[in-house]
Amino acid sequence: MSRQSRTRPAGSARRLHQAYDTALLDLDGVVYAGGRAIGHAVESLATARAGGMHLAYVTNNALRTPEAVAAHLTELGVPAGAGDVITSAQAVARLIAGQVPAGAPVLVIGGEGLRVALRERGLVPVESADEPGLAAVVQGYGGPELPWGRFAEASYAIARGVPWFASNTDLTIPGERGIGPGNGAAVEVVRIATGAEPQVAGKPLPPMHRETILRTGAERPLVVGDRLDTDIEGAFHGEVDSLLVLTGVTDAAQLLRARPEHRPTYVDLDLRGLLTGQPEVTGGPAEGFGCGGWTAAVRDGVLELGGDGEPVDGLRALCAAAWTEAGGGSCAAEAGKALARLDL
Repeated sequence: MSRQSRTRPAGSARRLHQAYDTALLDLDGVVYAGGRAIGHAVESLATARAGGMHLAYVTNNALRTPEAVAAHLTELGVPAGAGDVITSAQAVARLIAGQVPAGAPVLVIGGEGLRVALRERGLVPVESADEPGLAAVVQGYGGPELPWGRFAEASYAIARGVPWFASNTDLTIPGERGIGPGNGAAVEVVRIATGAEPQVAGKPLPPMHRETILRTGAERPLVVGDRLDTDIEGAFHGEVDSLLVLTGVTDAAQLLRARPEHRPTYVDLDLRGLLTGQPEVTGGPAEGFGCGGWTAAVRDGVLELGGDGEPVDGLRALCAAAWTEAGGGSCAAEAGKALARLDL
């Protein structure tokens, strides 16, 4: 089934960590939330690695350097080196370097990850919009303590015509206490002030996919993420398979409403999904879609679910019914009772 016409999650007779050579793992909401590892992540990744799968960590968060991210992962029990981490800061630095002279000054609105990535590309990070010869403005997630005045600094430069770049435009970011505003929210502040539009490098856009493939050399990659609009859409545009885990931003109701480019190849509760095969979803609109012990169908515009079994199998069946429904899953708005049965 082509990715463009996906109307149900795919099955896999092989365990995913054996079917793919490299897992391109998102971090926030997949491996950790804030400073803590997500349940089952450490053990699952260790097993996948021991089984021969290369693990690469691909994040839209441009705040920290790859060295800092790798050190954090290692502290959590997920051994990693800086070369295993690919960030949107690296992707946006490569994008900028292709458009400005070597050694050019670039105004940084964000954290140390951006500064290190710019230096890696031979560019000079600066702090003032009044820097002589300023060639670009780059904006990335700077953490909750980023001063408001930094947005003004970016706005002054952009208003004078300096090109504007953003590491990513994720509106939210998961943390230990819940979902908070991400870099996309900060980008909106500057957009409102200037009326300008940035060039964006991060997932789901091609610069991030290019950076990832260049740095990992993956031949059979599997994108693993928690966001439909970045991880899964990025896999769609990169024409690679994807696994959505329900440990971060996306919940079951949002998954049922997913547009074609937001529909993952596989769906699982958490990273234990890397260690298993994926069951086939059988059937069709007339008889209903089956997975495990569940059957899902659309009746009079309402998603219905019958049977029993593992909750995630019920969700897979519901995805098939919702995604097959004309209008791209319009019946998902009436899925409340069906989802309540699963208690995900």
